[in-house]
Amino acid sequence: MKKTLCKALALAIMSGCATHVAAQSVLERHDNGAHIAVNGQPMLILGGELSNSAATCFDDIDRVMPEMKRIGLNTVLVPAQWDLIEPREGEYDFSLIGRAIDKARENQLRVVFLWFGAWKNSMSCYAPLWFKKDVKRFPRAVTATGKPMEIASAFSKNVLEADRRAFSKLMEYIKEKDEQQSTVIMVQVENEIGMLESARDYSPEATRLYNSDVPEELLSYIKSHAKTLHPYTLKKLTGSETLSGESKKTLSQKLKRGGTWASLFGDDIYTEEMFMAYHYAKYVEQLAQSAQSIHDIPLYVNAALNSRGRKPGEYPSAGPLAHLTDMWRCAAPGISMLSPDIYDTGFKGWASQYDLPGNPLFIPESRCCENSGVRAMYTFGEHRAVGFCPFAIDQASPADQASVSGSYAILNQLSPLLLGGKPNKQADKQTSSKETANSSLVNLSAEKTWGLLFDKTDRERTITDGDLVMTCNHFFTLPWDARAKANTWPEGGGIIIKLADNDYIVAGNGIVVTFQTATEKAQEERKTLGEDGFATAGQGTSSNAGSSRKFTGRRIGIGTVDEVSIGTDGQMKYLRRLNGDQTHQGRHVRISCGDNQILHVRLYEY
Repeated sequence: MKKTLCKALALAIMSGCATHVAAQSVLERHDNGAHIAVNGQPMLILGGELSNSAATCFDDIDRVMPEMKRIGLNTVLVPAQWDLIEPREGEYDFSLIGRAIDKARENQLRVVFLWFGAWKNSMSCYAPLWFKKDVKRFPRAVTATGKPMEIASAFSKNVLEADRRAFSKLMEYIKEKDEQQSTVIMVQVENEIGMLESARDYSPEATRLYNSDVPEELLSYIKSHAKTLHPYTLKKLTGSETLSGESKKTLSQKLKRGGTWASLFGDDIYTEEMFMAYHYAKYVEQLAQSAQSIHDIPLYVNAALNSRGRKPGEYPSAGPLAHLTDMWRCAAPGISMLSPDIYDTGFKGWASQYDLPGNPLFIPESRCCENSGVRAMYTFGEHRAVGFCPFAIDQASPADQASVSGSYAILNQLSPLLLGGKPNKQADKQTSSKETANSSLVNLSAEKTWGLLFDKTDRERTITDGDLVMTCNHFFTLPWDARAKANTWPEGGGIIIKLADNDYIVAGNGIVVTFQTATEKAQEERKTLGEDGFATAGQGTSSNAGSSRKFTGRRIGIGTVDEVSIGTDGQMKYLRRLNGDQTHQGRHVRISCGDNQILHVRLYEY
């Protein structure tokens, strides 16, 4: 009863009612994903991360927050820089933090603060000057040759205490200023933590621990999580990525025997990386425990990816990388998410690596480009992600910002479907399409969702839903768009949402979807189409003499395709019918590149 009352009062706060009951931001997990809920209200984080210096003065903060609102964000990721917060040891200045909260609140935006503390992109460049200069108190990590680096040592108690003290002060300030309104919904601990130049720290303390027995905490974790270990961890321990027969026996023997890091995992730089990951995570967990004892909101860490064939130390070794998930989960249970910063090619592959059981996908940084919008739709559709945030969105070109705006407008409309409610069991009743389109979605949810993302080389995906087969393609695979002749294609992407049998939402930009039964698909005869949409000469017809193949089974037809909008009240509103040229006379459903649409598709069998 008390919790219910608190949530109700907190909701009243967001409506402008004066009260002193604290609001709440939590990470809610469910079977097919997770989301942030604020005051009991779930939300998709349709975010963007500011460039590193965009919140270092009042004028920039005042300018950028209205701009983020105009683009269509609901959440802004804002750096909180240690050197500006504690310019002199023990003296704190939170004026920039307060200004960011105030201006975000004025523009109906949420905030995620990024703690640029002991490390930012591996380096200690945002530590205060008094910290940097006192290398005796705050020692650096060193290479195997003894060269000190611009990286504070994670094995120094003094480094930890200075970092934790400042971070705790930040959390105290956020709680005092924002507890009643929950403008700040999450905090990132450090930024792209990891080692460069070397796979691990070779300081005396680090070397002593590396040559010591693997902590019992980690051995116990591995034993209790044997069936769900990341394949990388399992291979390092047993030589096999799967747990069965000989590998199971090897694992049991190793755990019983124990030993040093090198004897348990092998003596190489990849073991050094695992060692370092465990200790970075132990460090971060101590910050997390202090923070959550002050103001309990979700915390996450972000990762610079191990891409382009680089080895540990060539990329930031030991960060919260997918293959090091077990080290981080064991040592930092207070961290809600390990999150990838995706700048390289292969967006879908990187995203899937972090969509793991117990680790909801949140993308705090992604290259801001013309493809950002469709990548966002793919992320939410395929992975039911917590959020998506292009980096340096305040510095993006108008065209790149427009890509984000268009997709976020669609995602904002789809959020009632993606976030909750009950499946619609009546959607397949034979009502008029316009009547259905003007119905309420408040009590609907996505029975199933899929994400689409295509480019010129990765242009097709086949989705099977029971007896229904959806062949999905990039829009430029159609023969009549002259833009398809370009050397490169803008990415096309979107979301397919199943409302009920034969009832779907198709939303996005630059996609084509064809619907068939499984038996129809198996008997498919693809024909090359000309620019007019008809088969090219010589493709033949079903009446050709000598044809003995007879079609069997049932087909799927497109009944109606309506462009719709979805209001903030959860009402789906009919806009226009698209059954003619826009569907190639019922052959497919398509959304052109450069457009952003929500289409309500009803199918029938014959």
